[in-house]
Amino acid sequence: MASKGAGMSFSRKSYRLTSDAEKSRVTGIVHEKLLNDYLHRIFSSADHASTTATSRKPLNFQNLPEHLDQLLRVDDEEEESQGQVEGRLGPSTVVLDHTGGFEGLLLVDDDLLGVIGHSNFGTIRSTTCVYKGKWVYEVLISSQGLMQIGWCTINCRFNQEEGVGDTHNSYAYDGNRVRKWNVTTTNYGKEGQLLEKESSEWQLQGQPTILLTLAHIFHRFAPLLRKVYLVEAVLMSFLLGIVEGGTPAQAQSMVHQVLDLLWLFMEDYEVQDCLKQSMMSLLRLYRFSPIVPDLGLQIRYLQLTIAILSHEKSRKFLLSNVLFDVLRSVVFFYIKSPLRVEEAGLQELIPTTWWPHRSGREGKESKEVKDETSEERLRRRAYERGCQRLKKRIEVVEELQVQILKLLLNNKDDNGGEASRYIFLTKFRKFLQENASSRGNMPMLCPPEYMVCFLHRLLSALRYYWDEYKASNPRASFSEEAYIPPQVFYNGKVDYFDLQRLGGLLSHLRKTLKDDLASKANILIDPLELQAATMDDLDEDEEPAPAAAQRPMQALAVGGALPLPRPGWLSSPTLGRANRFLSTAAVSLMTPRRPLSTSEKVKVRTLSAEQRTREDIEGSHWNEGLLLGRPPEEPEQPLTENSLLEVLDGAIMMYNLSVHQQLGKMVGVSDDVNEYAMALRDTEDKLRRCPKRRKDILAELTKSQKVFSEKLDHLSRRLAWVHATVYSQEKMQDIYWLLRVCLRTIEHGDRTGPLFAFMPEFYLSVAINSYSALKNYFGPVHSMEELTGYEETLTRLAAILAKHFADTRIVGTDIRDSLMQALASYVCYPNSLRAVERIPEEQRIAMVRSLLAPYEQRPWAQTNWILVRLWRGCGFGYRYTRLPHLLKTKPEDANLPSLQKPCPSTLLQQHMADLLREGPDVAPSFLNSVLNQLNWAFSEFIGMIQEIQQAAERLERNFVDSRQLKVCATCFDLSVSLLRVLEMTITLVPEIFLDWARPTSEMLLRRLAQLLNQVLNRVTAERNLFDRVVTLRLPGLESVDHYPILVAVTGILVRLLVHGPASGIERATSVLLADPCFQLRSICYLLGQSEPPTPGTALSAPDRKHFSLQSYTDYISVEELAQVEQMLAHLTTASAQAAAASLPTSEEDLCPICYAHPISAVFQPCGHKSCKACINQHLMNNKDCFFCKATIVSVEDWDKAANASATSSAA
Repeated sequence: MASKGAGMSFSRKSYRLTSDAEKSRVTGIVHEKLLNDYLHRIFSSADHASTTATSRKPLNFQNLPEHLDQLLRVDDEEEESQGQVEGRLGPSTVVLDHTGGFEGLLLVDDDLLGVIGHSNFGTIRSTTCVYKGKWVYEVLISSQGLMQIGWCTINCRFNQEEGVGDTHNSYAYDGNRVRKWNVTTTNYGKEGQLLEKESSEWQLQGQPTILLTLAHIFHRFAPLLRKVYLVEAVLMSFLLGIVEGGTPAQAQSMVHQVLDLLWLFMEDYEVQDCLKQSMMSLLRLYRFSPIVPDLGLQIRYLQLTIAILSHEKSRKFLLSNVLFDVLRSVVFFYIKSPLRVEEAGLQELIPTTWWPHRSGREGKESKEVKDETSEERLRRRAYERGCQRLKKRIEVVEELQVQILKLLLNNKDDNGGEASRYIFLTKFRKFLQENASSRGNMPMLCPPEYMVCFLHRLLSALRYYWDEYKASNPRASFSEEAYIPPQVFYNGKVDYFDLQRLGGLLSHLRKTLKDDLASKANILIDPLELQAATMDDLDEDEEPAPAAAQRPMQALAVGGALPLPRPGWLSSPTLGRANRFLSTAAVSLMTPRRPLSTSEKVKVRTLSAEQRTREDIEGSHWNEGLLLGRPPEEPEQPLTENSLLEVLDGAIMMYNLSVHQQLGKMVGVSDDVNEYAMALRDTEDKLRRCPKRRKDILAELTKSQKVFSEKLDHLSRRLAWVHATVYSQEKMQDIYWLLRVCLRTIEHGDRTGPLFAFMPEFYLSVAINSYSALKNYFGPVHSMEELTGYEETLTRLAAILAKHFADTRIVGTDIRDSLMQALASYVCYPNSLRAVERIPEEQRIAMVRSLLAPYEQRPWAQTNWILVRLWRGCGFGYRYTRLPHLLKTKPEDANLPSLQKPCPSTLLQQHMADLLREGPDVAPSFLNSVLNQLNWAFSEFIGMIQEIQQAAERLERNFVDSRQLKVCATCFDLSVSLLRVLEMTITLVPEIFLDWARPTSEMLLRRLAQLLNQVLNRVTAERNLFDRVVTLRLPGLESVDHYPILVAVTGILVRLLVHGPASGIERATSVLLADPCFQLRSICYLLGQSEPPTPGTALSAPDRKHFSLQSYTDYISVEELAQVEQMLAHLTTASAQAAAASLPTSEEDLCPICYAHPISAVFQPCGHKSCKACINQHLMNNKDCFFCKATIVSVEDWDKAANASATSSAA
């Protein structure tokens, strides 16, 4: 340490106190009287005068220890006398009783001084009993609401309903409600106040006399600085006084001097205990201090934190042993929401409140928002100005938090040890592992609201260092071009714990892709060692006890708390296995330009997280560090420092763990504002309509209006806080940057071919979820369209979804479902659908080809829904957003993809038409699967509504399972969507059904007619099963109605019988009428007619009690109605002609499968017979005979008359 004002330096090793044996050798270098006065001034007491008078010897450094003993003896005697006071039983240190003094679900800290309740009215005692005298204890309460502290006897028995104060032998006090409890309650006490202490000023002079004096001080002072109470009450007050007394630079300099003295004059273990207690005290102060209007308390505590962490030696110790191991340092990056608006001074900061006005009623089309009045405009602008003032105050705190992370990410302080950044990397990785392993009912070790703030501050510090490195290294990339190189995912340098990879388990991927690792990434793995390591993985997976011992978890028990310690971020078993796996493998790095010989290969040793050094991460001349195994597709120039890549990877993982979930949760405040605003608007409308003579109603409405207005005032200010801390423009930019990083990472990983399977699943999840957050959570205050490169980003995400939703390299069911759902949601919105249309043509065609693959053996419902959305807006009566009978009800969430306006894509429809015409097998296999699924879905739906109807008609009281209703409604929705896909197919490529030159056209048309007639007969019959269930309007079956399914069937029939060519219309008519289930009455039902009209007469007006397409004038155009009337007239005439020309058929000549058509085909070689339609449909799915299961070689035409004549001639 360099002394101020002196030309020498003093180290700890060159200094020691003078012993008695050496007193004779000490020569006087200071004037005795001056030294005596100086020491008496420094070490004075209350009776200073008498002490000076009675002392015979002048005070110097030789007799100073005896003088200090005399001064401190009084305090020691008082402490000893206090320890002997009667009336107390128990250990000297009071802690919580974790063995039996509890009730409820509790989470107790490892030091047994803190407890978190996870059940209603949990109770816990301490370990000390008092029976005489007056006693007091102190409790720090960190939550709002019912909280009682007090005294009880050992005989008190508590439960989930009764706690301290609720029994006769216990007494409690509730400071929140200012009441005392002893079975009954009365008012008592007063609310506490925050006391400010005087600021302290202190300066260090570098003279030897001063340092010798300090040595004696610290000789007595050091043991005291390890006491928790003294650190918090004395040292923290002193340090905070320094922070308050000057500028940040001056305060930082003074705190550094104090820390230098601590490290100089105290033993290492003493300084470490002192720093540990100081940071724990600072964390408590920051976490539990109230939110004042200027956030002054938070700013003071963060400034002191920065001053301590800017001291290099202290920072490295705290980072290595305290910040992530002992306490949750993430709390320092959290800005808590105020419990009350008044507490934070939001009423003065935002005096004018405002909220958006939205109509709660839904019409046929979304109404334009009316222009705001001048008064509303003034209120909105005043509210926005208040929000800006609040945001500026919060930004001061956020900047201080970013400064803390910049200190932790410093990589220039490697003098005498590892730089701070590399210590942070190790701790940060284990922090992520502990939170990633929290599954089941275990609470997250780091609450999600802390994670959100930590992520934003970390990204700010990360981008600062990224761009700083770019400024000094022109070949590096800007942070705007950041991504994670793909080799990070397969070279084993970064631990991803047990997180799933796109291709499955890591051990499986290394075994199956070892050849690709060798050829593309130059990583060679010995098969024998690979097998040994794989077996070792299996052995360790079967031994949970050692793993549990290595990574202790917080105690959580039903009914009590176990004394287990808080997680110490211990080493990962998964990381150990992965490192041992790679250490047994011969990993070699080869330059892509020329292959190296075996002798030139270099083994690379992979170290655990604790053993890694700067060289292991950043690399050296022969080692690329984290970027080992660069594939040929990756550029040679570095993006940035490797350590920053690992930080970025951890930030992306952190978003996936809990940040996205928390962003969605905080939207609830905005939803509450909208609901109360709609309620206030409805109340004001009722007030305007209410007659003045009804004063009772006016009084109630006025009261409701006042309640809603006050609640909206409170919520609008709270919403301003949420927008400033969670949904600000800067936070939106952070999430947008993460989205673009993930997109670039996925694109680079995709170029590596099969090695793409090594990428963790959460990269795709974060890309999907971050886009969803930007679109759904940050509006309407901030629009995603305002972001730089918005359309390009949409297009890149569209290309990823279109390519990877059917990617065979991705095997996880959950991530495949997520990709499918994301693509389905993507095509529901105009902007994102246009982005899909902007991707390269070959990618669009490949996407549509995947959508048209047969539905069997894969999850087809989402695929079918995507096709339906591409068609919605073009079909018959298919321009609605919500079904007509649901308009009067309020949707649960108007932002759902299914409730968006129709936005069809003619471009993708054209691709679909081209592909269906392309090959002879594409259309038949696709349509056969659609027809199969339609038959299954509608049959299941009919079976379920039969059970529901039977249950509803029973006389005894019964309940229909809500899950059964949900499945029933789903089957109905699937039937409607499958019918719409058939309508789109017939519209785009009618020749698939009507061109009988194709071998499968007739069969497909007959199957389609059969299913259409089945649907019509089930749905159109008067007072039948479907009609009765619709009339019940059961909750859960809201979507089941005549309109959606009948207009879908009508659209198909109109396309076949009205819009097709003449030859096609004739074929479709003959097939439809030939089906034995056809009933003309079902077609008449569409127009509200019970019987077919007489030819030449006009249609009568429909009965309003019955279904009729003519009643839906807002949904079905006049042209469409005319086409239905034309179809009905055509079928009426054709039906009459077919009935006159039909000839009776004997029963033995009917097909034995369907009993509807005459026998027309014979199977070879078994000789069994059926109609062509039945055998062709059977052969689409099975090649065995329907009757004898023999393999069918061929099917030949069979005619009874021709066969009889041939038999007679042969005879």
